[in-house]
Amino acid sequence: MKQKFTILFDLDGTLVDTAPDLMLAHNHVMKKFGYPTKSTEDIRNLVGKGAGALIGRSIWGQAKQEFSKVNDEKTKAKMIKEFINFYGKNILNESTLINGVKKFLNWCKKENISMAVCTNKTEHLAVDLLKKIGIYDYFEYVAGHNTFEYCKPDPRHLTTIIEILNGDKNKSIMIGDSETDANAAKAAEIPVILLKNGYTEKNTTEIYHNHLIKDFIGIEKIISKYL
Repeated sequence: MKQKFTILFDLDGTLVDTAPDLMLAHNHVMKKFGYPTKSTEDIRNLVGKGAGALIGRSIWGQAKQEFSKVNDEKTKAKMIKEFINFYGKNILNESTLINGVKKFLNWCKKENISMAVCTNKTEHLAVDLLKKIGIYDYFEYVAGHNTFEYCKPDPRHLTTIIEILNGDKNKSIMIGDSETDANAAKAAEIPVILLKNGYTEKNTTEIYHNHLIKDFIGIEKIISKYL
């Protein structure tokens, strides 16, 4: 039997533009705990390493002495819990699929490609979002930042999923939008397709990638070369 090809997808900023709803949850927490709010564009630069990192990096951006307050584990835990609770109840108010995603997922299914989501979002939130936005059934596995004892940029976040799917690292590719995705793929020795204008502070040209795309329109041409 021919070995199936595997595609690992990041979620936020890759499959779904979640920034508007993440911004609402972020600002809810900041108002409650007395910190400045941010715009959707600001949030795009802070997403990618989970709720704790989003909150910590946001406050770090205000002033280093402010960050020391959130460095208190109890306060930080309360803020993360508040964020996850609020976001969980408001996960699909304004979030939308990235252009061309549904068509590409259908093409992959037709080509018998194994697909999984590898995200630093909390697992239950990732599953809920995928279900509510209507693409959960395309994926054989969904791994969040808390699924294993490690997460991106640790390459094991990717390689463990491939093993679970009985895939082959040499017949796999990562699709993401940030240096977190790219660094994990590079360390795992897996090619990476990078979306432009992702959820990252860095310019796309500064991030490792094998292919660069604007959205999912026409991405089949790239994947076909690997099949």
